[in-house]
Amino acid sequence: MLRREAGWVLAAGALALSARAQEPAPPRISADDLKKRVDEKKDLFFLDVRTPQEIEELGTLKGYVNIPVDQVESRLNEIPKNRYIVTA
Repeated sequence: MLRREAGWVLAAGALALSARAQEPAPPRISADDLKKRVDEKKDLFFLDVRTPQEIEELGTLKGYVNIPVDQVESRLNEIPKNRYIVTA
């Protein structure tokens, strides 16, 4: 089930990170648009950027890859560039 909360963002292709500062910010979409993409089985990559402690306290969703936000830049090679990225 898709939770409708602020903070669920779909970034087309990549996160806006300092390593990619020259690129325009990724577009944001509504929860309804995200649900439509999930229902259509679009090529999505689910990325959870919270700390392990936050995940332990709050839980996560099946299928999300956890890369804590402070590690994202050093682990960019694990994030596909050719898929829509959904972050939590």
